[in-house]
Amino acid sequence: MEEIKVRHSEPEDALAIRDIYACKNAYSGTLQLPNPSAKRWADRMANVPANFYSFVAEINGEIVGDLGFEVCSNMRRRHVGSFGMGVKGHYQGKGVGSALLTNLIELTDNWLNIMRIELTVYTDNHPAIALYEKFGFVIEGESKAFAFRDGQYVNVYHMARFNLKGSYSG
Repeated sequence: MEEIKVRHSEPEDALAIRDIYACKNAYSGTLQLPNPSAKRWADRMANVPANFYSFVAEINGEIVGDLGFEVCSNMRRRHVGSFGMGVKGHYQGKGVGSALLTNLIELTDNWLNIMRIELTVYTDNHPAIALYEKFGFVIEGESKAFAFRDGQYVNVYHMARFNLKGSYSG
């Protein structure tokens, strides 16, 4: 496999990111809808809030993965962040998700002072669950009928990863 390069996303990446979520596997595995709007993605990428970090993964100059991370803005939860990610269909299982998560964890553990990273994942998305577990995420609970996907309600797991390098002893 070619080298995977992870970098901050830029507004000009909007169409390539939109193309990730146009893939059935990406919109089916996230809360995105089919046929994503180019304008909506352009607006989103042009107006990234200060507490949000956005990354893309490239292979040979092609954007093949996206990860967005949001630090909680509530003062009492500034030690917490959550993320969502998508990988183009034919690049799944080829290390793109691992590269994006490695980059995120380096940032959160060593630079942003984030103790807890949270996510939701569909309970039937076994490859994603395995990836998150590989990076130390654990299932904390399940929500029934969390989202409507492809004509039916689906459940999610709530997962979290803790950075215990700091003073937390719980």
